Amino acid sequence: MIDLIKQITKFGIVGVIAFLIDYGLLIFFTEVLGIFYFWSSLISFTVSVLFNYYMTVKWVFLVENGKTKLENLVFFITFSCIGLGINQLIMFIGVQYLYVNYMIVKIFATFIVMVFNYLTRKWYFEHE
Repeated sequence: MIDLIKQITKFGIVGVIAFLIDYGLLIFFTEVLGIFYFWSSLISFTVSVLFNYYMTVKWVFLVENGKTKLENLVFFITFSCIGLGINQLIMFIGVQYLYVNYMIVKIFATFIVMVFNYLTRKWYFEHE
C-alpha cells in the first residue's frame, strides 16, 4: 500500500509539472502569440507529453516490464494520442458549445486525461 501511495504521489508531482508546462504554453501561445486556442492546446499538450513520458518511465513506474523500449514508446504515444483526442474533444465542446473560457475548460480536460493516463499506464507498465 505504501508503494502505491508513493507511486501515486510521484505521478501527481509529474502531472502537476506537466500541467504547468501544458497550461503555461497554452496561455502563452494563445494570449501572447495569438494562436487559436485549439491549436495552442494541441502544441502545449504535445510538449507536456514528451516531458511526461520521460518522467513516467524513469521515475514513476521504473519501467522494467519485459517489453522493448520501442514497444513501451509505441504504447505511450498511442495512449497519449488517445488522451490528446479526449483533451481536444473536451476543449472543443467546452468552448464552442458550452461557452466556457478555454482556460477553465483546460483544467477540467487535464483532470479527465490525468485519470485516463494513470489507469492505462499503470495497467501497461506493471502488467506482466
